[in-house]
Amino acid sequence: MSYVPRFSWLLAALILAGCSTQGPVSQKEVEKEKERERAQPLDVASVVRQKIPASVKDREGWAQDLATTFSSQQLAPTLENICSVLAVAQQESNYQSDPIVPGLSKIAWKEIDKRAERMHIPTVLVHTALKIPSPNGKSYSERLDKVRTEKELSAVFDDFIGMVPMGQKLFGSLNPVRTGGPMQISVAFAQQHTDGYPWKMEGTVRQEVFSRRGGLWFGTYHLLNYPASYTAPIYRFADFNAGLYASRNAAFQYAVSIATGVKLALDGDLILYGSSDTGSTERAIRKLGPQLGMSDRDIRRQLERGDSQKFEQTTLWREVYRLAEKKSGKTLAREMLPGIQLESPKITRNLTTAWFAKRVDDRRAACMVQN
Repeated sequence: MSYVPRFSWLLAALILAGCSTQGPVSQKEVEKEKERERAQPLDVASVVRQKIPASVKDREGWAQDLATTFSSQQLAPTLENICSVLAVAQQESNYQSDPIVPGLSKIAWKEIDKRAERMHIPTVLVHTALKIPSPNGKSYSERLDKVRTEKELSAVFDDFIGMVPMGQKLFGSLNPVRTGGPMQISVAFAQQHTDGYPWKMEGTVRQEVFSRRGGLWFGTYHLLNYPASYTAPIYRFADFNAGLYASRNAAFQYAVSIATGVKLALDGDLILYGSSDTGSTERAIRKLGPQLGMSDRDIRRQLERGDSQKFEQTTLWREVYRLAEKKSGKTLAREMLPGIQLESPKITRNLTTAWFAKRVDDRRAACMVQN
């Protein structure tokens, strides 16, 4: 009987040892736990109040506008999604609905002269026309000399087009201000995606883009409201800057380049949209026609799906990757940051889409760990 207590003690010790020596938690398990935490539904307004800087004007307005945006678009209210939107707004405008653009007046005058030159209209004639009074009593020239934001500039051009005979000839309906608002969303994109907009518009879609709520709603729609197979948010940030599925299409272009030996610009543009001309990517793929068992018409038709997720189900997608991976002897990426140089009158530095995506992704990551 003297052995029973001793055995019981040994058994208990073994059990305790087993509980305390399961080994360190693997990095994979840690990442899975983090992923589960990121996927937890949250109260959007509460997260925005917590994450947005105290210096931001009307933080409550930002919180309510973004909460309405997520609910009306039926987006998953996860920390990653909320921080992704905030990161873009911080990068593009530092949380301003109508940010000041340095040197905007000079940019405006340069654009006017450029358009006049293209239309063979003497600049002196244009400058004279701009000296007439605008609806607010000041001349267009005076207003242009003092514009500080894109909203102000857009309003000047709208007045000019509507009130001055030469304005319609010079600009027609093509207001040179292409983007605006806290996320610098494309006005053209907003005009094409108004379904489900939760607020009553007092003016035009263009004017709504320059508001906080409109800029957030349309910007969030462009950033999150499309299906994608990406493994990380950074590729959506690149798409936001370069166009839907640009990151996926750039990777496909790389596969085409491997399969054909043709060097291509990895810009995400598979075809020349709005044109019957054949772009470099399409020309390169046509060289694979016999191996793909596809005609030029078949290739074109499937490339036209490059602005949707359905492109990944096409024969062209599958066979190009098959040929490229056979030639390279390795699995090729299905996502890649596009190699695009950013060009805009507002940009004075040497910037790229990859730079933009990485900057925004750093902001997203910081937002997610911020208390």
